[in-house]
Amino acid sequence: MRILVSAASRHGSTAEAATRIAGSLRAGLPADVVVDELPAAEVGDPTPYDAVVLGSAVYLGRWLEDARRLAERIAVQPPRPVWLFSVGPIGDPPKPAEEPAEVGDIVRATHARGHRLFAGRLDRHRLGLGEKAVVMALRVADGDFRDFDALDAWGTQIAADLSRARTGTA
Repeated sequence: MRILVSAASRHGSTAEAATRIAGSLRAGLPADVVVDELPAAEVGDPTPYDAVVLGSAVYLGRWLEDARRLAERIAVQPPRPVWLFSVGPIGDPPKPAEEPAEVGDIVRATHARGHRLFAGRLDRHRLGLGEKAVVMALRVADGDFRDFDALDAWGTQIAADLSRARTGTA
C-alpha cells in the first residue's frame, strides 16, 4: 500500500501539519506501507497512490491553487480513499470558524471520507502586505494556534481506517 500526504502551504504552517499527519500514519500502519509526503505543487500523477490525504492553507476563505489543482486530478482518477484538511483559522477562539468556500465541492468531487479544519499559525513577519491588512482587519494576535494533538489523533484515526480496510474488517 502506498499513501500520499500532500499539502499546499504558503508560509510553512500547513506543510508542518502535513508532516505531523504523515508521521501519525507511519506510526499507525505496518512497516510495509509507504507514506510519501510531497508538496501539492510537486505531485504529478496521483494514480500510483492507494490513498491520499490532501490539505491546504486557507487564505481569504479559499484553498491555495496548488491544492485545488491536485484535488481536480484526484477527482478524475479511479476511486481511492481520500481525506482532506484545511489549516487557517487563527486566534482564540479561532477565526474564521467557517470552512473554506469550495471545500464542500472538493469533498464531493474527490469522494473524500472527511474534511477537518485545523487552526493555523500567524507570524506577521512572514506575511505580505495584503495578508497583513487582512490580519489587522480581523484583529488577531500573532501565535501558533495549531493543535498538534488533534493533528496526531486525526492521522492515527486515518491509519486505523486504512488498516481495517486493508484487513477487510472495515
